[in-house]
Amino acid sequence: MSGYSREMIRAQINNYPEGQFVALYEGTIVGYCASMRLDERLALSSHSWEEITNDGFGSRHDPTGDWLYGYETCVDPEARGVRIGQRLYDARKALAERLELKGIVFGARMPAYARNRRKVKGPEDYLEKVLAGVIRDPTIGFQVRNGFEPIGVLKDYLPEDKQSAGLAAHMVWRNPYVDPDEPPRFRVPRDVESVRIATCQFQARAVKSFEEFIHNVEYFVDVASDYRSDFIVFPELFTLQLLAYENEHLTPMEAIDRLTEHTPRLTAELSRMALRYNINIVGGSHPTVADDGDIQNVAYVCLRDGSVHAQEKLHPTPNERYWWKIKGGDRINAIQTDCGPIGVLICYDSEFPELARRLVDEGARIIFVPFCTDSRQGYLRVRYCSQARAIENQCYVVLSGNVGNLPNVDNMDIQYAQSCILTPCDFPFARDGIAAEASENVETLTISDVNLADLTWARAEGTVQNLADRRFDLYRVSWTRNPTGERAPAPPPTSGTGGPGGG
Repeated sequence: MSGYSREMIRAQINNYPEGQFVALYEGTIVGYCASMRLDERLALSSHSWEEITNDGFGSRHDPTGDWLYGYETCVDPEARGVRIGQRLYDARKALAERLELKGIVFGARMPAYARNRRKVKGPEDYLEKVLAGVIRDPTIGFQVRNGFEPIGVLKDYLPEDKQSAGLAAHMVWRNPYVDPDEPPRFRVPRDVESVRIATCQFQARAVKSFEEFIHNVEYFVDVASDYRSDFIVFPELFTLQLLAYENEHLTPMEAIDRLTEHTPRLTAELSRMALRYNINIVGGSHPTVADDGDIQNVAYVCLRDGSVHAQEKLHPTPNERYWWKIKGGDRINAIQTDCGPIGVLICYDSEFPELARRLVDEGARIIFVPFCTDSRQGYLRVRYCSQARAIENQCYVVLSGNVGNLPNVDNMDIQYAQSCILTPCDFPFARDGIAAEASENVETLTISDVNLADLTWARAEGTVQNLADRRFDLYRVSWTRNPTGERAPAPPPTSGTGGPGGG
């Protein structure tokens, strides 16, 4: 069966780093296990692997959950004989004991079931015969020797697991140091994990050279850095100003081709500024020629560690498609920063809730929305949808737009913006769900501190808990292609000892 993508592994770590363990033997990775916390109602009820793990992203982790749920354990078959699986199970038990959880639960593969199904009356009978020693199942036997017991059978747990006929044993280990009759009450501490964000409402102005444009950008980077901001975000297509010093009238296609020539210099300058001013820069967006020759609208995120990341716009507007022949990208990724994972949705992309949900499932807690709108109606579409994304995903959403006008530059004739930093609507946050906002249609820098720890608290103990209360038994976002742009694989398990569910 197919393995995990890099983004899925990163999401598992982002969502619950304490629950992920990797085994090294002589410097080589020989095994790992993935875990998350769940409340008892969910952990001990009937479920499938896709449903409980959100397709392997581990985003259903509940920091107040009283059970540790294992959804993957695998060991390199060539590393058997040194008890890697035993060590991984012991690491999980140590975590459950340290956190005073009720125990560990998972769905365990039954790899000998398919070949023995004619000898038994059903999966329950099969488990009884395995426990009685009549039938040998290496996986179930290994878990029983480690103190786990089956409490039932999970139907359609992993349909791809043909050896187990899609079934799994619902296995439980109970923490001997916790009284099962005394319900625990886990609370999320109200910590402070402060991040300072600056959003630049950028004036469209005629410039005489690329250097003058960069000088204008650097001014705001410098100011944001003086305020010790962690991030500054610029608007979508803010580089259209570079067309103002062209000596001849360009058709829309000629104009966009001319803009793409600036891509290498632009990314180099933004990266230089990020390093010089010690700030993470979300560089609005800029037309770029993709590897296949298509023109895409791309946001360049230049981090203060020197790395440069690109996020293409997935949904070009009808105007972009018609005049500039801009094509939509086919992948979206959370970007790792020194302030945790973030996401970027360029303007129109904010109006498609599936994209924000994928970024949050990967661990993003701040989503940046560079936008370019010419009317109040267009702006409000982006604004209202972004506020909805903040509420439904319990995350921060930061908007940055252009203002002013450039009469001789197509698509920059007039601009309307009111850049802002939006929050969920609950007690820890600003009264109206607005951490800060700019005045309409003036060039300015808007700065605010946000507390990422408030998001953790709200997701676990808020008045409403949108992420936790999703009905995975009814619906989920299923991508035709995974976040890397490749066709999504079937969910794992991988080969070796165990499989999804820690078994």
